[in-house]
Amino acid sequence: MPVEVILPRVDMDMVSAKISKWHVRDGDAVAKGAALFEIETDKAAMEIEAPASGTLGNILVGEGATAAVGSAVAFIYAAGEAITVQATRTPAAQPVASPATITAAKLEAPAPAEGLRATPLARRMARETGINLAAIAGSGPRGRIVADDVRKNLDTRATASTVAIDDSAKRFYAPGSFDIQPIDGMRRTIAQRLSHSKQTVPHFYLSVPCTLDALLAARQSLNARAPLDAEKTPVWRLSINDFVIKALAMALQRVPSANVTWTEDSILRHHSSDVGVAVAVEGGLFTPVLRAAETKTLSAISTEMKDLAARARQRRLAPAEYQGGTTAISNLGMFGIEQFTAIINPPHATILAVGAGTGRFVPVDGKPVLKTQMTCTLSCDHRVVDGAVGAELLQVFRGFIEDPLLMLA
Repeated sequence: MPVEVILPRVDMDMVSAKISKWHVRDGDAVAKGAALFEIETDKAAMEIEAPASGTLGNILVGEGATAAVGSAVAFIYAAGEAITVQATRTPAAQPVASPATITAAKLEAPAPAEGLRATPLARRMARETGINLAAIAGSGPRGRIVADDVRKNLDTRATASTVAIDDSAKRFYAPGSFDIQPIDGMRRTIAQRLSHSKQTVPHFYLSVPCTLDALLAARQSLNARAPLDAEKTPVWRLSINDFVIKALAMALQRVPSANVTWTEDSILRHHSSDVGVAVAVEGGLFTPVLRAAETKTLSAISTEMKDLAARARQRRLAPAEYQGGTTAISNLGMFGIEQFTAIINPPHATILAVGAGTGRFVPVDGKPVLKTQMTCTLSCDHRVVDGAVGAELLQVFRGFIEDPLLMLA
């Protein structure tokens, strides 16, 4: 029997992906572990390896086409095995759609009839989202309703709701006065996740000015001492954001009550400070995560962050590099933004919005002295981080920023 080449799940939220490139063609010999094809998801692009050695046959999904997770996209035949025409396999049942999709699609409906044939997962999904199973046509054996049928029903309802909203908005604008840009997967995912966060996470905000003069001096001194490579170029160059990452990571270790995640049945208290950093990319953003940032030197943070940011812009991050994390940083200071608030990106309980450093007169011994300050605003999930805890975290963070040598001790 030939070996099915299955479109794998590489992201917890992934339900489908586009095959952007095949490295081999029908009839080509392939080796197990060799790059077979490339996929593009909402968040990344990556290569998929061959699951077995043999001859590739029956490519079912061509370049530029989209396939569902768990579906067969090709087959690999063993030596001497005749290549025959294969039918597309029905993909395995998918997990529940994202919380935002569920929230948008949730409707009041009667409980599903017990006489219907449905998998336990499909019944649970229908119960949680208020869908009447009697209104769904099953695609499983003998018409059995599977989880993918429920998910498609949710997607259809969400799309219908969006179309209705779009149509009502377009009525206010004259035909020809605007261009229509289709919503790609990344933008839709961002919209769903942040809308869900703002609707379900009780945000509150705390702001504090941080004086940067000592940090700027330390940064200049450290950059001047950076080792040179063979071409006499410094091997690293610290940015203000590198200090911010380190300071927030160390502050979370000093205030562990803020290094947490809310779940419906428990609170997760994290051991390390895994700091996500928002990176703008064309059409959206990624938040790659620096794991255990409190243990890393400033130069290591700088080097790792530059690599993550570069690969984020190329959409070449692996899911493990942008999933999870215990907090996040959004820095718009380079755009001249002095102060703003950021939306928490679940499962995080906090996010730090960092503004631009500007010259401000502050009182010193009763006299106004010009200092460079930046305003940092912490968004907190009030379900798990109280006001006093958030304030303590900001105080410790400011202490590290204003006396950066504490981060080197």
